[in-house]
Amino acid sequence: MDIDWLEPEATVRGSVIVVAGRGEHAHVYRRFARRIAFDGYRVAVVENDPAATTRVIDDAATDLPLTVVGSDSGALTALDLAATHPAVSGVVAAGLLVASADAFTGEWDGELEIRSACPVHRGVLSSADALERGTLGAEAPVATADSLNHVQVPVLVVHGGADALSPSADVLAVTSALPDARVVVVHEGRHDILNDVSHRSVAAEIVQFLERLRLPGIPDIILREPAGALAQ
Repeated sequence: MDIDWLEPEATVRGSVIVVAGRGEHAHVYRRFARRIAFDGYRVAVVENDPAATTRVIDDAATDLPLTVVGSDSGALTALDLAATHPAVSGVVAAGLLVASADAFTGEWDGELEIRSACPVHRGVLSSADALERGTLGAEAPVATADSLNHVQVPVLVVHGGADALSPSADVLAVTSALPDARVVVVHEGRHDILNDVSHRSVAAEIVQFLERLRLPGIPDIILREPAGALAQ
C-alpha cells in the first residue's frame, strides 16, 4: 500500500516521490519519507509500478521541483520516468542495479546482511508485511550506459561502498554516461542505502541535492576541501 503525501510543517519547497525496490512495500521507507518531509518537502512513497508512479507525478504541485527517488529496481524506474515525463526535475538513484549485479539465493539472515546493517531497519524488514522475502533473487532490469544517456535531468547517484549485490565500481562505470550526475559512494554502505546505518548522512546529501534543484546555479553550501587543505 502506498504512502500518500506527507505534508511538511514548514513552507513546501518541492515534491519527492519515492519508488520502492523489488518486493518492498511502501512503509519500508516511512522513516526516510518523514526525514525528507521535515526539511520542507511533500513526500509520497509508491511501490514499483510505473503507472502508479505516473499518477502520483500528475498529482504533484506543478510550480515546484519534482524529484523521483528510487531504490534497487525502483532506481531504474525513476530514471526511465525522468526521461519520459517532463514534470520530473531530478532523480536520486539509490542501490542502482547494473549488468554485473548478483542475484541472492541464500536464507533470510543473509538477505538482511546484504540489505542493511541498521538494527532499526532490520526490525522493519523483519515485520510480516514489510516485503516479499527472497525477492533479491528475482530478475530485474538493469541500468546500462545506453539506457542512461537519454536522462537529461540532474541525477544524484547514492550507492553503498560495500553493496554485495551491485558493486560500486560497476555502478560508477555505468553512471558515467549520465550527462548531469553527482555520485556519492557511502563508506561500508550496503544495498538498502536509504535505510542503512548512515541514513541521516544520506538524507542530508539528498536534501542538498533537492535544494540545488530548487535554486539552480547556486554553489554547494558545504564545501569539501582536499584533506589537509585547512591545516596550513
